[in-house]
Amino acid sequence: MDKTWILKSRDSIEYKQGLNMFLDFAFANASSDNIIKCPCPQCGFQFMQTREDAYDHLLMKSFPAGYTLWLRHGEKPAEESSSCTPIVENPTPDVNPYLQMVHEAFNFTMPTGSEETTTTDPVEDDDIELPYDGPSRDAQDFADLLADGAEELYPGCSKYSKLSFLVKLYHIKCMCGVSDKAMSMILDLLRDAFEQAKFPSTLYEAKKTIRKLGIEYKKVDACPNDCMLYRGEYENATKCKQCGTSRWKQKTRKGSVTKLKIPVKKNGKPLPAKTLRYFPLIPRLQRLFMCSKTSSDMLWHKEADNNDGYLRHPRDAEAWKDFDAKYPDFSNDARSVRLALASDGFNPFRNMSTTYSIWPMILIPYNLPPWLRMKQSSFILSMIIPGPKMPGNDIDVYLEPLVNELKQLWDGVETYDANKGTTFKMRAALMWTISDFSGLENLFGWNTYSGLACPTCNVDAKAHRLTFSRKWCYTGHRRFLNQGHKYRVDRTRFDGEVESRDPPKNYSGIDVLRQQSNLQVSFGKNPTLTAKRRRIGEDADQDDSVWKKRSVFFELPYWKDHMLRHNLDVMHIEKNICDNVVYTILNDSVKSKDNLKARKDLQSMGIRPELWPDEGGKYHSAKFTMSNPQKDVFLKTLQNVVFPDGYSSNIARCVDIRQRKLYGLKSHDCHILMEQLLPILVKNALPSPLGALQTHVVQTLCQMEMIFPPSFFTVMVHLMVHLVDELKLGGPVHYRWMYPIERYLGQLKQYVRNRAQAEGSIAEGYLSEEILTFCSRYLENTKTRINRPARVDDRPVDIIENTGCTMFPEIEKASGAVSHFVLTPMERDQAHRHVLVNCEAVAPFIDKFRSETKRKLRDQTRSHSKIDRVVHAEFPRRFKREVPMDSTVHSKEMKLLACGPMLQARRFGAYNVNGYKFRTITKEDGLKTQNSGVYVSSNTRSYASMRDNRVAVGIVPYYGKIVDIIELNYSCHFTVVLFKCIWADTTTSRGIKEDHLGLTSVNFARPIHTGDREEDEPYILASEAQLVYYVRDEVEQEWSVVVHVKPRDLYDMGGENEDVEATFSPQRGLNMSAAGDISDLQLIRNDDIEDQVADVSDNIDYVP
Repeated sequence: MDKTWILKSRDSIEYKQGLNMFLDFAFANASSDNIIKCPCPQCGFQFMQTREDAYDHLLMKSFPAGYTLWLRHGEKPAEESSSCTPIVENPTPDVNPYLQMVHEAFNFTMPTGSEETTTTDPVEDDDIELPYDGPSRDAQDFADLLADGAEELYPGCSKYSKLSFLVKLYHIKCMCGVSDKAMSMILDLLRDAFEQAKFPSTLYEAKKTIRKLGIEYKKVDACPNDCMLYRGEYENATKCKQCGTSRWKQKTRKGSVTKLKIPVKKNGKPLPAKTLRYFPLIPRLQRLFMCSKTSSDMLWHKEADNNDGYLRHPRDAEAWKDFDAKYPDFSNDARSVRLALASDGFNPFRNMSTTYSIWPMILIPYNLPPWLRMKQSSFILSMIIPGPKMPGNDIDVYLEPLVNELKQLWDGVETYDANKGTTFKMRAALMWTISDFSGLENLFGWNTYSGLACPTCNVDAKAHRLTFSRKWCYTGHRRFLNQGHKYRVDRTRFDGEVESRDPPKNYSGIDVLRQQSNLQVSFGKNPTLTAKRRRIGEDADQDDSVWKKRSVFFELPYWKDHMLRHNLDVMHIEKNICDNVVYTILNDSVKSKDNLKARKDLQSMGIRPELWPDEGGKYHSAKFTMSNPQKDVFLKTLQNVVFPDGYSSNIARCVDIRQRKLYGLKSHDCHILMEQLLPILVKNALPSPLGALQTHVVQTLCQMEMIFPPSFFTVMVHLMVHLVDELKLGGPVHYRWMYPIERYLGQLKQYVRNRAQAEGSIAEGYLSEEILTFCSRYLENTKTRINRPARVDDRPVDIIENTGCTMFPEIEKASGAVSHFVLTPMERDQAHRHVLVNCEAVAPFIDKFRSETKRKLRDQTRSHSKIDRVVHAEFPRRFKREVPMDSTVHSKEMKLLACGPMLQARRFGAYNVNGYKFRTITKEDGLKTQNSGVYVSSNTRSYASMRDNRVAVGIVPYYGKIVDIIELNYSCHFTVVLFKCIWADTTTSRGIKEDHLGLTSVNFARPIHTGDREEDEPYILASEAQLVYYVRDEVEQEWSVVVHVKPRDLYDMGGENEDVEATFSPQRGLNMSAAGDISDLQLIRNDDIEDQVADVSDNIDYVP
């Protein structure tokens, strides 16, 4: 049997034919109830799928290259198949997934096919081989779980064991957020209704059984002043060694100064004043390798292709490669674990009037594939630092247990590898931290509130203290330009000085340690900081006044060698820059950076005299501020934007047209504004040189310095200059920003049921979730957090059975109601014609007919345009004659395709395909989302005139709106789904244009291919469609700006199918050469008739 098709492209005919051959073989030899174990990378032979689902999975994900002997699908080894003696096959019984789960949870490999695997009789403790050879294994728990896994739920029940029923029931509790009280009532009802069933007597007993599968956390008492942890030699101490504060909670009787200890436990022990909840890291990393479902995923970062030169993953970046080069003994083993540490504080009470801050520490394993790595189910909660106050500089006290484990992991820990069936020394390294800017200060120890706030520039930063605004401004970005750049010698447009300095040096870990050599810090809420004072004339590198501490991570032997230790968070930087830009150009009375104090600062610096205020405090409006009509255009455009489903929040809620203000922009709102909408919003409101500041980051910042006042340049604006360098070091930003962490903090908030014990609620909730995440990997045919459908579920369902159609494989899914209708003859012909033209198997027939038509036409009428019109009109009839139903040389599919579709068809209101959700215009009535915009690029044949014989073939973009979604039925053998659209005329300037920013606009006032004429082409295949949305231009209201949308959960990792991935058209970049020279730009608005009275309020420096 030829299996070379496995290595071919998934788009090739050979691959699709071979895939059908495999499915025929598998369903003939190894199917059970018309389902087989799917070999795709996502299912991994663990999940049973129908033929249609398996075909879809293996078409979207590659067939396992090494799986050439199909043992799991009924193929016998060569020596068996060639034997003359018939062999009675004794198949290995299926492994009980719950007993497998128990064995792997306790690092004990179960023998495949043993009787203990499938028996339903109760297991006696004496008959169980217990795994005594590990300190983390509890032999009694292992025996109890094995017994529960083998015991029937009730006499005669073969489907559920006592353990499997409890796991599934508890899984429902966690998935649906069922309260403990409701769960207790459900258990009472079940026990009352099914007396013979072995249900837990109480919810407490159920939790005890489930907790045996988990890894417990530790409670470590802490000084209430954050001075120390009561661990190690101080484990039994009763007061802090540094500040002398009692370890226990104190309560003062009303009207008395005497403090009394309040015992709250049954054993009479007092309640600790503060408790750290620590989740040991080593056993959690070991479980990733001990579990057969995840052990192979931990090798992805090494085994997946990464040789195309693109930054697709942190492994492709400089920091990762440099670490590999410095520590080859670590990097040579693909099982070595790379970790990132993320942290941020949050209020667990959802009440901003209550000041309470809990700080979880979250570890992210970078070994996992991209589609798993940033999912919440892959995060490892390391610790919960208790409130009510943030730890601040004392966070190192709480990080000590984690650092100690990281040291141990650097040396290696014996771990069982379920993938290879052997033990190995698992090593792990912390690559970097992820946090907002205030969190970076806590983790790094750098003072971010001084004039040297930038940790990357270090002591080589330049900041200026504004006299009237009374804050630091961070200008001086000309130093990052080339030495010969004209901006360096421009005094007038900048700060009045010539810039001759080089960019700041890159400070390595060795440099940082040298700066901190004289630093001594005592932790606690009243720290004492002593450092040697720098004398005049000493090297600036010796200046340690900006350091608040030496980070505890420098205790790791490799930390000083990292090229990137602490990431600048793009999410918060983008939020602060967006606030500065938007509120300043809107001249917001509270948040604008252009106010009376800013103008007085310009006057004190002696620059831009045209912007100085007069003696009465009045000043002219700056060029970058909008007039009231321009604000109306800006805000109306933003208010009328309608996004696709799940793309963004409803930003229109933030717009107040009456007061011309924006309120309550969240971080993701700012992300959408900066990435997509801001160029659209300002293109009609600001002068073109201002709207076109899209060149190199450094030059953009310099040009902004020429326009905006110094108060605009907070440290968060300055940090933008370092983001490109960090991108080179750390790789794609979505692996290093705070968006997934912030979403995870929202999940942790939901665990808080007892507001008096918020930290304990979070710990217990996370532990239950962690256990059920582990268990869900073994739950077959059960919807879990791991295998549940995506938000846009385009997996095909309800497919006609036994069709095996290869020309039009089902790769999509209808959504919503379905109706039946009858096609008109014109609709049928138009739709069928598009199906034929876009069918690969029909292409040779089209070429043949085109050649014949060319020979038949006379010379004077034999133009390419005439030939195309004849082919367009007559080919369907010709194809039907060419492939008659009684043909013996054509396949059944080809003959049915030639006959054409039935007049009876189905209509959908919504459809999911290519990772997008599409809806018709009618379906969107009354909705606040827009999913009817569609984009398709097509090879189009064009001519200069009707008689032109020179044909030009090129890719032409087409933009439209979906008016109907239909399904053609070809004699009940296969179906094809098409979108009927109205199309903008993108072949002429009356239907499409591109402005100086590179933004594409389309006009639907004069649509083409409406379907009213026989020769129109209003249809496209659903598989061709890509989603766009349109933003109406409030100045030219017939025009709409096009914004492309990327499909959800698409991970472009390159490789063989890069040509397939390229079919997804991302949003076009803005014109990078449109900035021009703004040195002569006028700084005052021409339409400024009356002087404005400035607002004296200030904006905050940055959003924490």
